[in-house]
Amino acid sequence: MGNKKIIIRTDNPYDTDNRTAFALASKGQTAPLLVGEKDWPGVLRAAKDLGTDFRRVTGTGAELRYLSANDRINLPVAIIAGTVGKCEMIDRMIAEKKIDGAFLSLHTETFTITTVNNPVPGVDRALVIAGGDKRGTIFGLYEISAQIGVSPWYWWADVPPAKSTELFADPSRSLAEFPGVKYRGIFLNDEYPALTKWVQETYGNAKPSPGRPVKDDVANYGHEFYTRIFELLLRLKANYLWPAMWNNAFNEDDVENARIADEWGIVMGNSHQEPMLRSQKEWDRRYKKELGYWNYSKHADILENFWREGIERNKDFESIVTIGLRGADDTEMGPGGVAANRARLEKIIDVQRDIIAKATGKGAEKTPQLWSIYKEIQEYYNDGMRVSDDVTLLWSDDNWGNVRRLPTKEERKRSGGAGIYYHFDYHGGPRNYQWTNTMQIAKIWDQMTLARAYGADRIWIVNVGHFKGYEYPVSFFMDLAWAPESHTAENIKDYAREWAEGIFGEAFAIEAASIIEDCARFNARRKPELLSTTTFSPVNYREAERVIAEWKALEIRAKALHEEAPKEMRDTVYQLVLFPVAGSALITEIYTTAGKNQLWSAQGRVAANAEAKKVHELFAEFKALVDEYHTDISAGKWNHFMDQTVLGYMSWFDPSENTIDHLKLTNVELLERPFMGVSIEGSTASWPSTDVIPSDANNPVLPPFDSLNKQNRLIEIFNRGTGSVDYALVPSAKWILLDKPKGSVDLQTRVEVSIDWTQVPDGKSSGIIRVDANGIAVGIVIHALKIADAEIRNVEAFIETDYTLAIDSIHFSKNVSAPDSSWDPVSGFGKRRSGMRATRKNIDIAPNMPNTLDVRALPCIEYSAYFMHTGEVKILLDLSPALNFLEGEEIRIGFSLDDESVESLTAVSADYMVTNENMDWGLCVTENGRRLATERTIAKEGAHTLKVWMLSPGVVLERITVDMGGLRPSYLGPGESFYHTR
Repeated sequence: MGNKKIIIRTDNPYDTDNRTAFALASKGQTAPLLVGEKDWPGVLRAAKDLGTDFRRVTGTGAELRYLSANDRINLPVAIIAGTVGKCEMIDRMIAEKKIDGAFLSLHTETFTITTVNNPVPGVDRALVIAGGDKRGTIFGLYEISAQIGVSPWYWWADVPPAKSTELFADPSRSLAEFPGVKYRGIFLNDEYPALTKWVQETYGNAKPSPGRPVKDDVANYGHEFYTRIFELLLRLKANYLWPAMWNNAFNEDDVENARIADEWGIVMGNSHQEPMLRSQKEWDRRYKKELGYWNYSKHADILENFWREGIERNKDFESIVTIGLRGADDTEMGPGGVAANRARLEKIIDVQRDIIAKATGKGAEKTPQLWSIYKEIQEYYNDGMRVSDDVTLLWSDDNWGNVRRLPTKEERKRSGGAGIYYHFDYHGGPRNYQWTNTMQIAKIWDQMTLARAYGADRIWIVNVGHFKGYEYPVSFFMDLAWAPESHTAENIKDYAREWAEGIFGEAFAIEAASIIEDCARFNARRKPELLSTTTFSPVNYREAERVIAEWKALEIRAKALHEEAPKEMRDTVYQLVLFPVAGSALITEIYTTAGKNQLWSAQGRVAANAEAKKVHELFAEFKALVDEYHTDISAGKWNHFMDQTVLGYMSWFDPSENTIDHLKLTNVELLERPFMGVSIEGSTASWPSTDVIPSDANNPVLPPFDSLNKQNRLIEIFNRGTGSVDYALVPSAKWILLDKPKGSVDLQTRVEVSIDWTQVPDGKSSGIIRVDANGIAVGIVIHALKIADAEIRNVEAFIETDYTLAIDSIHFSKNVSAPDSSWDPVSGFGKRRSGMRATRKNIDIAPNMPNTLDVRALPCIEYSAYFMHTGEVKILLDLSPALNFLEGEEIRIGFSLDDESVESLTAVSADYMVTNENMDWGLCVTENGRRLATERTIAKEGAHTLKVWMLSPGVVLERITVDMGGLRPSYLGPGESFYHTR
């Protein structure tokens, strides 16, 4: 991805000597794959995979030959793969300077791939894959697999290989790579019910044996399962795993797990709450019945022996040891917080490090360790608690993708470095989100590149929940961790297309990428589990209607892609594209339809009853979709993976099954005769009210019209009783246009109101639409503003109408950078496709304080605005939910109008804490954004400049809204204002 050089081609390039290109596969023949017989077992295994991958692509596998120093060969072409110090062929080529040995020794996990003439005696020409260590070689082998057309997701998403009978190595290109982040991995978490039930059905139950008190009904997360995970991780150039832990224990559910992980090249750890390579379930199975959950205050000697056994058991395997202690089931270690527990936790860590040293027979600093500064543990750190410098500080996000804290200048000097524990899935407050991917890769890029800039680059581990459904963000997370410099704000928009091309092929890549990105964006606006019947407004800006229209349009495209795809690709398209789109669309429509039922019931509409029925039909359709995923796709291979519930939330905890009982649908009791009701866009009220008949004191007023936006507005005529309502609408002026001025209504009908602007005079005009039905009359007020051409002829700006101005941040008129910082456009970010990111290039410069602010030295983005009205206004700045990630620093943003002084606005205070008790934080993550407000006076109509100043790094500006009294309640806000050009 990114700037990668493609060295495998399906055409026939020529090298500089004008000789025919090196054919890896041609005319039914595939070059043999030569490996040293003494190389790492994991390398030999990956080489076997590469040979199989050639068969998948060309129909002919690459013959695997294990060579010793004395073997004699005679080959015109070959593929040679091996590890420095373990493969004599590689060592010889380095000694003879045919490949770059110096590069291979620079970093862990390095590899080079290049074409070499006469690489070893008996071979005329070879594609040489050389690794500086075991994983370097493995990654090089799988790099070739990917380039010949085998996706890392070939098994987990049923991605068919890109068939080709001719494969050539381009001798003009070579690869030389090493990772930007040392340890890169995933955490299988919140795995029940979906993943666990699938494992149970696919691999059965774990088998108890002496010394391993595994119950009969424990899912078999054994080596047959984990080797599938290991292979995928290595194909993604990942190297680290936290295993499933809700009801499982990696090291004892299958005694082969740890040994095979080490052989394959996977570094193992345990979750942030499970220290010393022991899972909680290992304790619970032995001691919970008698002693309860682990508690160092009560059972120190038993816990210490428990930990010692864990280190001794795994000391010969490559691991990262979690140190410290939290309570069971991911809770605090004890009541009383830092004051009551800090001294005990410091003692525990000293004891653990002593155990590590004695069990391994070497200094504790020789064993990789991490201290996970997760949730309340950050309070211990803030209180001054520290661990040895060789321990990696694993900082965390807030469980919702927003990094909480990053290393300071002094902390970046620690030998153990720092890392990030990130989340694509979370089981906790303010509400679980576990069903499908809701994470935009632009958000991942923003937060993880920020983390790396501040030195958190030793470990990146991401919670991927039940795993399936997260293929796209997992791929990006690992690609970013491997080659962070290759992914920039400028080229991130290309990643989806490149990834989709590797999955679906060039013909379908652009459309598939667009659908996948839009699905993630729609779900990121508000996660499916957080939707309610009132999330999207049914009356303002036609928001609910617009959201459903977007989902339905996306679903049509996804279905078309599924139908157009070759038969062998349709299961893949279904899993990665169609199901998440169709399922998310149904969930959203269920809530918006239920919202209409509730509103219409309050208005007494007969049609409310039909909406209640429709909710049940949509729910049945959703259950059928899940059943199709489980039984029809890939011949039932993925049964249970959509068992995770998503509908029915009444609290943070997921319901036991999908349900719509929580929606409280109601049916209207019909009047015995036809009775007209009227509702309008912009109001939840209806006329005449049910208690004031036949007319209301206050006439309904439609939202205003203007000649720039040329809006259509909506009137609904509905029936509150049985029979039919005959209606007629009579406008007071010819310039008021109605698409259905009269008719008969059994349930309801919609009337679109528009304006004939050729008949409206310049300036403000008003009129009334009289609605008559069965002796009842309602008058609807119309306001229209016709803006004279002469008034705005020379204007180049967003124009305020409807007493509201809305500007998406990407549409600036001027962007002024500073030497050390800038506002950078980020495509694909947030609710509106893009945002402007505050980036500080020199991370160690001090923030500018408001009392010494020199605006000329600060980055500033300007927005040209034209106001049709004057008066007091509220300026609303919509930001990303970024947190106070720098110790002692606020997150601030500056605002000014025209040439006034800059006002510093605090988005996040320096002492802001992420807790379930912090209602502001809960609101921010629920709405995936933060809103700042300030007030100004627009003293004169006409042109003005809105300026936003960068005072702190790490925040993304998404939108500016100016409310002059016309902003109506909604989730996404009004559409962007009209932009007038000269």
